[in-house]
Amino acid sequence: MNGRRKFLTSLVALATGAALAGPAVAQSWPYATAARGGVASMEIVDRGNRSELYVYEKDGQRYVIGTPGNEYTIRIRNLTGARILAVTSVDGVNVITGDTAAPGQSGYVLGPWESVDIAGWRKNMQNTAAFFFTDHANSYAARTGRPNDVGVIGVAVFREREYRTYYPPRDRIASSGSAGAAKRAQAPASAGEPMNEPAPAAPSTREESMAQAQPQRDAEMGAMNSFDAREPQDKVTSKLGTGHGRIENNAATQVRFERATSYPAETIVVRYDRRENLAAMGVLPTQWPRYADRSPNAFPGAMRFVPDPR
Repeated sequence: MNGRRKFLTSLVALATGAALAGPAVAQSWPYATAARGGVASMEIVDRGNRSELYVYEKDGQRYVIGTPGNEYTIRIRNLTGARILAVTSVDGVNVITGDTAAPGQSGYVLGPWESVDIAGWRKNMQNTAAFFFTDHANSYAARTGRPNDVGVIGVAVFREREYRTYYPPRDRIASSGSAGAAKRAQAPASAGEPMNEPAPAAPSTREESMAQAQPQRDAEMGAMNSFDAREPQDKVTSKLGTGHGRIENNAATQVRFERATSYPAETIVVRYDRRENLAAMGVLPTQWPRYADRSPNAFPGAMRFVPDPR
């Protein structure tokens, strides 16, 4: 009886150990659903099936598969404990203003650790026109005379300027005493007051809030547009683009945001196209999981003991 009890106890310990060790050896899908940076991350969510699109990488570029006719959302997450500004571009067009995209334009403000779902082109402070995957010729960019950058989604991320109190150093004067020791002079009463500019307005509590466009600081800003993906015109006729869809209620508010720098802290770019086009480009893996080759098993990794050597 004692031997049997000892054996059962050993089996329980074995089973417990297997359960704890399971996650370390479990196989997982090798593709992420987010294009992640150090300050923010971006996901593309297909509203047709409510799933985040897998991100594939090739030659330093990121790609997702778009399904023609399906609406999608751009989900941006703030990975920091401070506010950020996300200037967002689809097909080389600013999603708020409709201008040809440049980093110095308007964007969405995200509070610390917040996320925002950008579901369409902003028509006013209350409505957006839904993003949806469509033929290149029917894309909003092509229909407004800007067909060269269709097939790319980008976000230029800016940190917010911090205001810190500055106290000037006190002047030093030499003493006329015999020892020649230096003494500190008393600072004027006004010198101890903070010399900082007025603090920015209080952060907005709305997740989707819009920042007023900041004037470009110099002419070089135009060269900083990281959303270019230009290709010869004869190669883009069959590509996928983003259309100007149905009008939805999607309210936003204006808030003040002053950028810490005139250039983005980081730029995240994801290209998209039809499955067949990405496969032809060699972006998609050649070996896909085959789920229909056998009947599913609820416990495919049944516990076994070490077999004898052959």
